[in-house]
Amino acid sequence: MAERSKGIFKQSGVIPVLDNRLVLITSRKSERWIIPKGYVEKGLSPAESAAKEAFEEAGLIGVVHHKEAGQYRYSKFGKHFSVQVYPLFIETMLDEWDEMHDRQRKLVTPSEAIEMVYHEELKQIIADFFLNNL
Repeated sequence: MAERSKGIFKQSGVIPVLDNRLVLITSRKSERWIIPKGYVEKGLSPAESAAKEAFEEAGLIGVVHHKEAGQYRYSKFGKHFSVQVYPLFIETMLDEWDEMHDRQRKLVTPSEAIEMVYHEELKQIIADFFLNNL
């Protein structure tokens, strides 16, 4: 079962960075542009779990930094989620990966990502990250 705190499910995700750009993926059902994210897996830190999600959902391999870039919240199906976001500096983008038939993947500039991403708080995390770190 996913870790919960006061009715909020905890997740972690990454801002996948490659050459001053980032990789976005689509969600499975709504096809909105999002970052790779998922529940924090038992035995992994939130950053490590987020890196695993990037591998499974987007075919990305790289170095995840354990310093959080930010957090955002969202609701889906009557449940509430809190997502810790970490930078992932991409070393390899696989041509084939686990969820390639379920999601689109796109390398975009930070300004394109801010236009494409649905969640306002995530837009701000992306903007702040690229303003302060690159």
